[in-house]
Amino acid sequence: MGEKTLTRMDLSEAVFREVGLSRNDSAQLVESVLQHMSDALARGEQVKISSFGTFSVRDKGARIGRNPKTGDEVPISPRRVLTFRPSHLLKDRVAAGNRN
Repeated sequence: MGEKTLTRMDLSEAVFREVGLSRNDSAQLVESVLQHMSDALARGEQVKISSFGTFSVRDKGARIGRNPKTGDEVPISPRRVLTFRPSHLLKDRVAAGNRN
């Protein structure tokens, strides 16, 4: 597997090439979409992108954990975590990419 990382710049460049907006407008569009997604998740809403997957926030309760080095019990405070569930289409596409 390659070590390439897809960045915001890569996304805005793709919008520039495929949609035909200026580079500046493409970057603003990508930033706007990501900001809308972030805002919705911060409010606790789901973000569902058809044929891609669903981002959601889940509340995890307080619990007792264990330090693997010492074996001591450690309290873990409640928190919110971001989860992503890929669509079946995305799963299939990723799996097909492994056959190269």
